Amino acid sequence: MAELRDAMWKAADKLRGATDAAHYKDYVLGLVFLRYAMDGGRWDQLAARAASDDAAAPLALLLDAAMDEIGAASPLLDAALPRPFSAGGVDERRLAGLVALIAGIAVSGAPRDVLGEAYEYFLEKFARAEGRRGGEFYTPASVVRLLVEMLEPYAGQVYDPCCGSGGMFVQAGGGPGAGGGPGGEKTPIAVYGQESNDRTWRLARMNLAIHGIHGDLGSRCADTFREDVHSGLRADFVLANPPFNMSDWARQPGDPRWEYGVPPPGNANFAWLQHIVSKLGPRGTAGVVLANGSMSSRHSGEGAIRAALVEADLVSCVVALPERLFRSTSIPACLWFLARDKGDRRGEVLFIDARAMGTLVSRTERVLLAADVALIAGTYRAWRGPEPYADVPGLARSASLAEIRSREHVLAPGQYVGMPELAAPAGAEPVTDRVERLTKELLACFDESARLEQAVRDRLARLDALGATRPPAR
Repeated sequence: MAELRDAMWKAADKLRGATDAAHYKDYVLGLVFLRYAMDGGRWDQLAARAASDDAAAPLALLLDAAMDEIGAASPLLDAALPRPFSAGGVDERRLAGLVALIAGIAVSGAPRDVLGEAYEYFLEKFARAEGRRGGEFYTPASVVRLLVEMLEPYAGQVYDPCCGSGGMFVQAGGGPGAGGGPGGEKTPIAVYGQESNDRTWRLARMNLAIHGIHGDLGSRCADTFREDVHSGLRADFVLANPPFNMSDWARQPGDPRWEYGVPPPGNANFAWLQHIVSKLGPRGTAGVVLANGSMSSRHSGEGAIRAALVEADLVSCVVALPERLFRSTSIPACLWFLARDKGDRRGEVLFIDARAMGTLVSRTERVLLAADVALIAGTYRAWRGPEPYADVPGLARSASLAEIRSREHVLAPGQYVGMPELAAPAGAEPVTDRVERLTKELLACFDESARLEQAVRDRLARLDALGATRPPAR
């Protein structure tokens, strides 16, 4: 499948050029969706039309009409599906080439799984191609996998207040390539989301549909701070990757969501956190991607809000992530995990320092490998119980609220986990013996240094005396 996907992307990339990247993304993802949503006969007719020279009806209009038919047949998709084909101005030859490309996807297994994987693959590739803008709709798969494996949102209500293209929901719901339930099965979750960008909101609707996930993303795109479309929701799980350090946000000082302090107008990090807290049910848990500054900033009252969240015992875990996981930003990131009920871990916070993990796949991009995800998630699950947990120097440590308070509520894991223990090589000298031996050697060096210093002083004194008795030169 990997070779097929690479070939698909290379072929699609050659066809690009007649329109901007955002519209091109709509074409490709729209066609993948059509291939999934249409019955085989109707799709085969479109594919045959694309392969022919029949100009009786423009291909773009036929594709838009197909989108209209699917939307009309499904109230959940009506008004949400894009009609990009005739609006983007791409020429018929390129559009026919794209149809042929999507038609060439081999569907040997369940069509939903194969085409769903193709959809997620193209989402990732487009995010990489668009660079910083790609981060608006796509969270790296390894980061999503880590959030999902730590929270285990395999049943119940799952919410994302800035859902992008819906990748969090796909992995939580057991989509292709996702963990899903413990055995990889698809799981009974109820999905609730919101997205402020219209194009991205449409991508998410199609993504959920192609993966067979019923989701309530609202009847249209909407700003979470300006209009909470799920105001009464109290979710079992919240997964979110909000925009880092967002300065232009709809701030209302009297908003009841600001229970722990009014967030500053120049940074929405603690607005997102408090909004998410307001969505947690009695036993709800959340995993949130934020900029590193959220762990230590005291600017404009952020330190006081962070302290209030900690003192309310809502913070269960903080993970420091390695650099270059996000192509859309160079800002270092971390994960916050929140919980309404921490059980036996009340009054404690787990700190995990994962900054040294991950593998570079290019000069600018790092990914977390399966082993990295398993280590981090396993550590958190053990800490929550009932599996045995023990602090690991340099990696993980459970700290009390009293200790966090003594550090002025700074949550950077590096301040808590300490340095890793270095394993001694086989046959190495015991540490106590080595310290004693090196101490003796150091004291001997001090004595030798003092002896040499005195010898030099004596020599200089003799030279001075000899110079004083020598007759002056003529």
